[in-house]
Amino acid sequence: MRKIRVGLIGFGISGQVFHAPVMRSIAALDLVKVTARKAEQQVLLKERFPQAEIALSADEIFADDTIELVVVATSNDMHYPMAKRALEAGKHVVVEKPFTNTVEQADELIALAKEKNLVLAPYHNLRFTSDFRTLVKIIAGGRLGRIVNLESRFDRFRNYLRPNAWREENLPGSGIFYDLGPHLIDQALQLFGKPNAVFADLAVQRDHAKTIDNFDCILYYDNLRVSLKGSMLAKEPTPRYRLFGMNGNFVKNGVDPQEALLRDGKFPDEDPNWGEEDPSIYGKLNIVEDGRDVEEIIASERGSYPDFYQNVADTILGQATLIASPEQARDVIRIIELGYQSQSERRVISTEDQLIAY
Repeated sequence: MRKIRVGLIGFGISGQVFHAPVMRSIAALDLVKVTARKAEQQVLLKERFPQAEIALSADEIFADDTIELVVVATSNDMHYPMAKRALEAGKHVVVEKPFTNTVEQADELIALAKEKNLVLAPYHNLRFTSDFRTLVKIIAGGRLGRIVNLESRFDRFRNYLRPNAWREENLPGSGIFYDLGPHLIDQALQLFGKPNAVFADLAVQRDHAKTIDNFDCILYYDNLRVSLKGSMLAKEPTPRYRLFGMNGNFVKNGVDPQEALLRDGKFPDEDPNWGEEDPSIYGKLNIVEDGRDVEEIIASERGSYPDFYQNVADTILGQATLIASPEQARDVIRIIELGYQSQSERRVISTEDQLIAY
């Protein structure tokens, strides 16, 4: 089997948790070089990924002719320039979300990748979670009847500002609408396609906060409303999804277990039950079916972040096409931009002629 040599730019939480350990599961990928400037990052890298060489700058990765794939796991403001340099160096690229901070940047990267015939993949890994895969199954099964509303939340609780954290600063791409919003928007577009319009209410709620820490975004469809919400002040767990149809509802509490396992230092390739939810957080279907009330616990589908990287490897090897395309990620960024416009103008904004992939 031909190995694809990989360089990882960024070994903070994103690189340590969501990329390096997941790539380890893919036989065709070989993580050979990682930027790690801090001493504690270097120690962790050598402990967990001893085969990978420490790089003190991204230049060392761009200059390495043996590296085929570059993974950009930096702060959001560096996604575009790092991805652009990687493409210019002739590398395939995976970019953490948000794909870019503007649609103009996204369009430029897409054109550059096409010009050089390179794979450019946004890391929309929440398509590969147990809860979202279960939601897809419920909608496809049709038991809810015509879907009229989806409420999707991505909440956290941190009522203080994390010291020296770029996410807490008023920088391009900071704030949770850019950080968490792309996941929810991408999922909605996957489920229902192009919305007709967008409305967003974006707020700064925590004391002394400098950037968005609460969002409520509504996507308007012909006979459907999708409500996407995120908060940094959700102490009590909220339902992950509430799905409303003509025949009843589906409610999903709890979250896919993969992030927690990865943060605990677990590797997907060492756990035969990877991505399986505890039955205590399975979703509940409550519908009218054949004239009677039916309540049913729905076993969750199995999540698998490694499926993303398997698809990227297969695409580079010419055996597949991207599941998460840069054009789709570009449209997610455009909806975020329209959300900011909606907040500024306090009105619903049409998406006509704004999206290219849906």
